[in-house]
Amino acid sequence: MSSGFLNPLRATRGMAVAPHALAAQSALAIMRDGGNAVEAMIAAAATIAVVYPHMNSIGGDGFWLISRPGAEPVGIEACGAAALAATIDAYRSRGHAAIPTRGPLAANTVAGTVSGWQLAHRWSHDVLGGRLPVKRLLEDAIHYAKSGVPVTRSQARCVDSRRAELSPIDGFADTFLHDGRAPATGERFVAPRLAAALEHLAEAGLDDFYRGDLARSIASDLQSAGSLLALGDLERHEARLRKPLTLQHSLGTLYNMPPPTQGLVSLLILGILDRVLTKDMDPLGPEFVHACVEATKLAFAIRDAYVTDPDHMTVDPATLLEPAALDAMAARVSPTRAAPWGAGRGPGDTVWLGVTDSDGVAVSFIQSIYHEFGSGIVLPGSGINWQNRGCSFSLDEHALNPLMPRRRPFHTLNPALARFADGRTMVYGNMGGDGQPQSQSAVFSRIANFGWNPQAAIDAPRWLLGRTWGQSTDTLKLEPRFAADTAAALTALGHEVEMMAPYDEAMGHAGAIVRHPDGSIEAGYDPRSDGAAAGW
Repeated sequence: MSSGFLNPLRATRGMAVAPHALAAQSALAIMRDGGNAVEAMIAAAATIAVVYPHMNSIGGDGFWLISRPGAEPVGIEACGAAALAATIDAYRSRGHAAIPTRGPLAANTVAGTVSGWQLAHRWSHDVLGGRLPVKRLLEDAIHYAKSGVPVTRSQARCVDSRRAELSPIDGFADTFLHDGRAPATGERFVAPRLAAALEHLAEAGLDDFYRGDLARSIASDLQSAGSLLALGDLERHEARLRKPLTLQHSLGTLYNMPPPTQGLVSLLILGILDRVLTKDMDPLGPEFVHACVEATKLAFAIRDAYVTDPDHMTVDPATLLEPAALDAMAARVSPTRAAPWGAGRGPGDTVWLGVTDSDGVAVSFIQSIYHEFGSGIVLPGSGINWQNRGCSFSLDEHALNPLMPRRRPFHTLNPALARFADGRTMVYGNMGGDGQPQSQSAVFSRIANFGWNPQAAIDAPRWLLGRTWGQSTDTLKLEPRFAADTAAALTALGHEVEMMAPYDEAMGHAGAIVRHPDGSIEAGYDPRSDGAAAGW
């Protein structure tokens, strides 16, 4: 396979990529109306929260990386902290040895993504001169929630596989089942209560989610369901601007979000690969896959030892990205032997979206409810499906991520950005828990190191070490579109190889946009998703 095997979408005035085509179209519509990339991303984020409900929700969290020419990139952290009442004793007194993964006690952190939209909208106005009102940005999402959208195969299969687990949870069956059964692919999914909530935000402003009538409705419904979240938890929440982590790479400067995300992991992998990959490697061959997998193991070990709420970190993550630290890690990669592998962090249910506009503003954005359908709870007043991100906390006070009031949970979410020395800017990312940094390494390397276009890089077969969305084993999973001798060679190196289906959704939904110095843009979307690249 060569870089010319599949064509990317090419454009000049703007580009959007999303794992659902309607979200990409919402972003494009905003740019055609004179909006900038940040405004376009708010519209796309709202739309995808409606049309891809198993993957994300306005009851979840979000993270932004924003690049504009001539300025340092900025990050927005829109993740909610644990409730004031969320203590280890509160769970132990209820007889729990671990935080439940579903139900009201899994809904123990504030949903931050709407606050991120709010901060991004304000930043767009103040810094970019953005003029489009929130009402315009939410227009598509409100229409789709009110009038309905055809159910994707991904959603239909997800509801069917989780129906027995989630049906007993408050609001799930009424919202996501059709007459007690999973919807069929193509059937219309309508969310009238969510439409009303979005209409209310369009009129009252996004802050109403935390400090208004909608906030009071949310808090009342959460409390009635048995959640530990209260109105005060919503009122205390604010999204914040964060300085991204940076990696000095031989090809340019790479950026990702700092803790509590695993952005450090993605940068560590690429920093190691910058020292390990060679130009003669085949981007579909066993040497390339082995190098990426071994770098992943080293980076995951750092993550599992250190990454938590930054207020409780014992190391400065930037020091781990210094050249000497990366040299030492790269020296541990054996080209002839797979290192031992324990277990990953497990699933993560997410959407990544990218937008680039004609002024060169580029946004890498990710939004999630953690597991598919999050906690499973759907609030009766607003139709909001609430996340279960807080089930990643431990009830062991000596753990790396112990539960405590107002602590931020560890996040697998990490939107990525690269500024190349040759003047190109790339936004890229992927959904899928442990799979996010792994697919980032595949897509980035195929584009940056081997010259493939974004569509070819994303379409090509991928691998996954460990568990992610829909998977429960810690093997090295390969799509069968790899050559048989690649799988055999990886097994000979000591990897426990498991073959998956072609274009397996377990590999996650990747996307990438590259803007060249002359203003031309090319993009790729993931055929494993229901997505599209949309340009003009």
